[in-house]
Amino acid sequence: MLFSRPTRDQAIALAGVFHCAELVDKLANEGSISELQLGLAMTALLNQNPQSVMGLYGDLDNVELGLNSLRDAIEQNTKSTTDVMRYVIGIMYLARKLTSDKKRLSIIGDGIESACRQAQIFTPMHDNVLANIASLYSNTISTLPSRIQVRGNPLYLKQTTVAQRTRCLLFSGIRSAFLWHQVGGKRRHLLWQRKHLLSVIPVK
Repeated sequence: MLFSRPTRDQAIALAGVFHCAELVDKLANEGSISELQLGLAMTALLNQNPQSVMGLYGDLDNVELGLNSLRDAIEQNTKSTTDVMRYVIGIMYLARKLTSDKKRLSIIGDGIESACRQAQIFTPMHDNVLANIASLYSNTISTLPSRIQVRGNPLYLKQTTVAQRTRCLLFSGIRSAFLWHQVGGKRRHLLWQRKHLLSVIPVK
């Protein structure tokens, strides 16, 4: 039986998942990420109707960290950490669960729309926007039976701002996972078609 091969769009969307997982890992262990990285992740999360895959991310430079991380994972490079892979798997799992949960999706959709309006008044990185998105994550994603446990430096993890940003990044990762499914991404591409997937990852 012939299966469709992974596409460039699928690779970029999957890189978006890895990108957010890498940022979660960095934030948990170092206590901060750049405002630019946070802003790009939030902008992608709030963009619910992109015209294309690149329309969600704007430019390959904006997901370069994720592209490299995805490539490392496929090639089993030591740069790909256990925690990053655990976050990626958790994000993909939660995205699949949400796909069939119409009630949660409706609540999330309304919450994202509200955050979009708020971001237009302030910015996507404004503390109020981040707090509201983090609260939306807690009230919807975190109530699912399976939760993502973030590991890192306890000194940072107990800080409210770090916790909020972590939830926002995980949410943005789930957004990319949804996009991956929408453009035809399948688990078999990761399990049995890794060579083909590697071949379509854009090179920066």
